[in-house]
Formats: sequence, C-alpha cells, structure tokens
Amino acid sequence: MLRPERMSKVSVTGSKAVMEAVVETVHDLNLLHVTEYDGSWEGFDPGDPAAGAEESSERLVTVRALESILDLDAEDAGPTRIVTDEALDEELEEIRTRVNDLDDRRQELESEIRSIEDELEAIEPFVDLGIDLDLLSGYDTLDVAVGTGDREAVERALDDDAIDAYETFAGDETLGIFARPAADAGGDVLDDALVGAEFTAAEIPDAEGSPDEYVAELEHERERLESELETVDAELESEKKEAAGFLLAAEEKLSIDVQRTEAPLSFATTDNAFIAEGWIPSDEYLEFEAAIAEAVGDRVEVEELERARFSKDGTDHVREDVPADPGGSGGELGSPTAADGGGEEARADGGSAVVMADDEPPTVQDNPDVVKPFEVLVRAVSRPSYREFDPTIVLFLTFPAFFGFMIGDLGYGIVYSAIGYVIYSNFADRPAIRSMGGITIAAGIFTAVFGILYGELFGLHVISTYLWEGVVGLAHAPIEKGLSPAGVDWARGWLVVSVLVGIFHLNVAWVFGFIEDLELHDLEHAIYENGSWLLMVNGLWVWVFSDALRGTVPDFIFTTFAADGVLPLGFSGFPAMELFTIPGLGPITLPLVVFLIGLVVLAVGEPIEAVEFLNVLVNVLSYTRIAAVLLAKAGMAFTVNLLFFGVYVTESGANAEYHFGLGKMPEVGSMYHGHEVTEIMFGGLVHGSAATILAGIVVLVLGHLLVLALGVTSAGLQAVRLEYVEFFNKFFDGGGREYEPFGYDRQFTTED
Repeated sequence: MLRPERMSKVSVTGSKAVMEAVVETVHDLNLLHVTEYDGSWEGFDPGDPAAGAEESSERLVTVRALESILDLDAEDAGPTRIVTDEALDEELEEIRTRVNDLDDRRQELESEIRSIEDELEAIEPFVDLGIDLDLLSGYDTLDVAVGTGDREAVERALDDDAIDAYETFAGDETLGIFARPAADAGGDVLDDALVGAEFTAAEIPDAEGSPDEYVAELEHERERLESELETVDAELESEKKEAAGFLLAAEEKLSIDVQRTEAPLSFATTDNAFIAEGWIPSDEYLEFEAAIAEAVGDRVEVEELERARFSKDGTDHVREDVPADPGGSGGELGSPTAADGGGEEARADGGSAVVMADDEPPTVQDNPDVVKPFEVLVRAVSRPSYREFDPTIVLFLTFPAFFGFMIGDLGYGIVYSAIGYVIYSNFADRPAIRSMGGITIAAGIFTAVFGILYGELFGLHVISTYLWEGVVGLAHAPIEKGLSPAGVDWARGWLVVSVLVGIFHLNVAWVFGFIEDLELHDLEHAIYENGSWLLMVNGLWVWVFSDALRGTVPDFIFTTFAADGVLPLGFSGFPAMELFTIPGLGPITLPLVVFLIGLVVLAVGEPIEAVEFLNVLVNVLSYTRIAAVLLAKAGMAFTVNLLFFGVYVTESGANAEYHFGLGKMPEVGSMYHGHEVTEIMFGGLVHGSAATILAGIVVLVLGHLLVLALGVTSAGLQAVRLEYVEFFNKFFDGGGREYEPFGYDRQFTTED
C-alpha cells in the first residue's frame, strides 16, 4: 500500500516475420507500457506503421466527426457487436453521406435564421418610425436618412445653406429626415450636414409596404425555417438512434486497429528484426512471457531485463538485476539478443542488456479497494513517483478522521454519507467523481461516529440524554465540544489534542522522508534532511510539555490529560530532565539539547533550510485549526437550534450549562435535573405564535443546510490543507508517470 506495484522492464525481440502476431498478442494482454525507441542505437531505426494504418486513421477521424455531429456518448451504445471491414466500407459510407447531408442542411437553415433575426433587429427603428419603407428611398431630389439621435441637434445641423428645405419625423426613439439639397450643392449633402450632430444612421432596407408588414413577412419566414430545422433535427436524432451502436463500435475497432498498426513506430528495427521494450507489473511477467510463447513459439525471445526499485535517478545501483532465465526461456541478463532472420544481433553498445532508456517506471498505485477513492486526493497534487511512498493509505486513515472530528454530529454524518452514496452509485462512468463519493461516505461515517461520542444529533444533545445518560448511566457524553462555561475545559483540551495530532502526523511525514533518503542515498542524507527535523520537533515539544516550562505555558497543557482532567489519562507533563544551568540563560534540559542537536545537524547538512527551523513550532500549531473549526461549526449549529428551540441556562458563572427548550421553556427559578434555571438566553421561535413557528422552521432548515455546506468548505478544506501543506511537503514530490499499457478495454465490440 505504501509502495507502488513492483514493475519490471522487459524486452521482446524477434523476426519481423512474426512482429504482427506479437503486436496482436501484446495488445490483447493489455500489460506492456511501451518505451518509445529514441533512435540512439547504431543500425536500428524506428519501425514503420503496418499496412492499413493510414486508412484506419482516416476512418477514425470520420467516425469521430460523425459522433460529434450526432452528440453521441457511451450511454447510446446498446449491445456489443462485431464490426467487420465490409461494414466499415459500406455502412460507414452510407451513414456519413446521410449525416453530412443533414448537418449541411441544418447549418444552412441556422445561417438563414440568423440572417432573418439580423434583419428583424435592423428593422426595429423603422417600425418605431412608422413610415412605409417604399417612401424612404427612390427620390431624385430628396435625401433621406433614418436613425437615432437628438432631434434638436439634428435640426440645428440641417439649417445649412446647402439644404433648401427639410422635414423631420420622429417615433419614440427614431428620427426620419427628408432634406432637399440646394441646386448648386454637390456630394452627399445630408450626410455632410449630420456629421457634427448626435445622429446614428440606420441602413434603409430595400423593401416596400409598411414596416409592420415587412416584420410579419420575416417572422413568417423564420417560423417556416425553424419548422424545417426541427424536422432536420428530428431526422438527425433518428439517425443518432440507428447509427449510435455502430459508430461507437466502429470507433473502438478503428482505435484498436490504429494502435496495432502504429505500434512499430515505438520499436527499434532493422531490415529483419525488431525489439520492443516496456514496463509491466512484475507479478504479470510469467503470464506475459507464456502468452507470447504460445502465440509465436520460440521465434521471439522475451527477457525480464530488470526489476525496478524505488529510484530517483534510475542509476544501476538502485535497479535490481534479474536472475538468468527467470521465466524459463529468457536469456541471461547482460547477454546480447539474437534476432531471427538474417543472423543479425540486436544488442546495446558494449554487449550489455538491450535497454532503450533509463526511464522511470510508471506508477501503479497498489491500494485495497476501500482505499482507492482517496487516490484522487493524492493525484490532485500529483501522481506519486515510483521511487517514493504513496500517501493514499495515510489520507484514508487521517482525512476522514480530521473531518469527522471537526463536524462530529450523527445527523450531519448520515446526510454526508447519503450524499456520498448517491454520488458513488450514479457516476460509475466518471471515476474521479465516483471517488469523491467514496471519500464523502468515509467522511460521513467518521462524522457520525464522533457525533455519537459527542452525543449530538443536528447540534442537539439528545444522544447524550437518551444513550449516554439514560442507557449507559454516564453523567454526560464521553466527550464534549465545550461551548458552555461548564465545558470550557473541553474546548481548551481540544487545542492540546490538535497539537498532539499535529506532532504525530508530522513525525510520520519525516519518518517517510527518512526512509526514502536512506534507500535512495545513504544514512548521512537521511539524518541531515529528515533526522534533524525529527530531533527538533520531538525535542521542542517534549520541552514544551515538560515541567521546565510549567508556569510559562498555559496550565491546560498539563491538566487536560491529568487524572482529574477532561481526558483522564494520568499524564501531567514530562519531567524537566535538567542537565545543567547556564547563568543568565537558565536551566538546559535534555529535550532542549535534543532540539539544539537537531538544529546543528540541519545547519551542517542543509544550511539553507536552517532558517526555517521554527517550522517545528509553526507547523504543529497549524493543527489547532482542527479545534478552531470544531468550535466554530458547533457554535453555528448551536445558534440555529437556539433560534428555533430556545436556550435556558442552569447554574451560573463557571458552572453555567446551556440546554435547549425541546419540550417547553422552563421559568427562571424552576429546577431542572436538580439544578436551578438561572436565565432564559432566548425563548425560541417554536414557543411563539404560528407565524414565529413557521419562520422558525425556515431558520432551522436553512440554518442546518448552511452548516452542512460550510462543513465541506471549512472542515473539508482545512483537513485537505493539513494533508497537502503540512504532511505532503515533508516527503512527497510526485511527478510519477501514469501506467498506460498497450491495449484496449473493449466496451462496444466483441471478437466472438
């Protein structure tokens, strides 16, 4: 789980006479992540596509274009089918002709409709003006203009010597201008006169009759075109239903054909031989070798060249040699590989194993099914590199716990789990969204579990009352959130718990980093880069929790876990562990010395990082956001319930406790469970008139919906932030390659 699946570099070498059979077999296995040949070997060239590659590619483009026109998706497929070359020759051409003709007609109709809509928009000023269109043009001695502008400004502009007379007509927003130029005037007299006026001219349409009649004609034509467009769309929809299964199956078949025919482009070839290399999961090697042997016999040699360890740089000292003949037929690692036909030898320079490149293996995350949904959170940062730990299992264990602890409510937990189940069940074809559903289910389960421990159901303490107090016989729920004065020690205690969670979480991160450095480099690197931080974080915080700082740090650090504390584990702090005293500085304790040793080691090994030594304090304190969100969400739910049910207070001062008026609101001075009611904090909308009850129901529902939504944006985002920023940064680089085996998972076609 913490490591990706072990991968092996394999080589397949043989005669070109059997290359096609090998390609087909490897494709059907869907195991080999092919390494592209880079052309670096003398005498070897990348292979040429097999016969039919260009034709298959052209057909694939055609099919995908038709799918785009018909807006096909996987749900339109229908049952699987066999697609023959004859069907591709005949049926595909028939579908292409029909669909393209319909699509061309659809585009023509849409273009004509757009043109009519442009005309309707252009005629609006003339409808406003109300003058017949044939009266606006065709004059020998009059100039006419129609447009929008300031009438007074326009008329002032028309008082010009070049214009003998003019008349203006106005609609609500449109002006019509008729002007007779002077006999000796030349050029566009009216246009010249209006240059300085506030006037925007509209183009006069070449039409007759009233503008309303013209509009009616255009609208009638648009309706006719839209009706025809609906007919064409219906025909395309019918074509979609008939052709969907064939087109999706044809795309799949052609995609497979293109993969197979273009596979030699990744091989190293000579005139008579070929070499293909790539990565497969080590556990699948024997199956891979046996399948090729069954297909082509001994005319191809399959070798497991190496089993990759978890390397950064791909050098030999971090790659594991494979024993000779590991699968029963491979040659000894390091021996040259003979190719059938022509007596040629396919070999790397120097006679060593044929290895195309020291490429890092692809990463196959190896997690149980219940953990797999959390891989999407890791890949949101980056896919783990093959050389490093996969933190998915840690996210599976911590992210839902962080989230559930911060929300901690049975009602909210049930709702979150239900939402997650709906997402998980309805998005089987969208793995990323489905994974988010699985994460939501896990977060909801932890929220519900913590809600039972807190004794809360939608912020109400009914579980505490009926389960922990009524059935179990406790004085209160096992843990509390600490909103009332009487429970304030719980609120302080959660700050301490958050700090301890942070210390543990960061220790795990630096331990991961230490192990990675130890495997990839040496003990010295591991100590300098991660051991130093481990010494500092543990030394500092043991010092903070020790008697050396008692009286300096808050007392609740020592009382939270004391025998009489809210979490009575009998821990009241570490002893001071004083070693010696420096005059003017005070006592020097063992934890402080450990911290200083870590700082010195860091400064020696990684001087540039030494300036960040306070991260061991700051990063841990960052985890107090867990307690902060816990109290904030609890406070929001409390406020919503206070407005609806009302709250009364028993006792006073530091002993005051808050209770919701679930039944009736008691009076001040009455007794509740042996305690006197001292105050009515708020009477509650439910205890008022019918109108206030109705308003209260709206407040209750919307309020809790808001808390649910903010739970995702606050608790969810804060939990993710702790994982990404505080945890991942200590050891995780990412940058892994996706495992993309040569093959195809059939959905729409079958060969049987």
